[in-house]
Amino acid sequence: MPRPTKAEVAACQGQTMPDIIAPNLDVLFCGINPSLYSVAIGHHFGRPGNRFWKALHKAGFTPRLYDPSEDASLIELGYGITNMAPRATARADELSTAEIKAGRDLLAGKIRTYRPKCLAFLGITAYRTAFGTPKAKVGPQPDWENTPIWALPNPSGLNAHYQVDDLAEVYSWVITAVESHSS
Repeated sequence: MPRPTKAEVAACQGQTMPDIIAPNLDVLFCGINPSLYSVAIGHHFGRPGNRFWKALHKAGFTPRLYDPSEDASLIELGYGITNMAPRATARADELSTAEIKAGRDLLAGKIRTYRPKCLAFLGITAYRTAFGTPKAKVGPQPDWENTPIWALPNPSGLNAHYQVDDLAEVYSWVITAVESHSS
């Protein structure tokens, strides 16, 4: 997949990404919002420094390391991807608190419509803002819309608090919870 030019990436400011979603998924991953780079290439978590795909594989969600261009194939494994705020930005901190809180309402509609078995929210700070829980910690949260919810670290390369192995360990908690809930 050819890399987009800086101009092509910049032109994606404010655009949106389609969800990868279907009814009754095992896990719906919810990013904060799409990056400009992801919109430019048309695939979620597409920026080269993003660790989502590596962490997903190391955690055991995928049988091999997937490329961002294979994002739609997650559906076959029972997983999907959406975003809290639909507007693409260079950095998630460009979103306003109001946008994040409005995104919660959009997300609630998706949860009610598609009924995933679990929602994995990727970004603890945005989760705290959206849900009004400033002391929330990484891990399971109270059910929301009758759905178990997990607040997980953001896989962005800008999140220096977690390396790929750390992300994978925390993400694997979701697999364990979903498997134990299913049996």
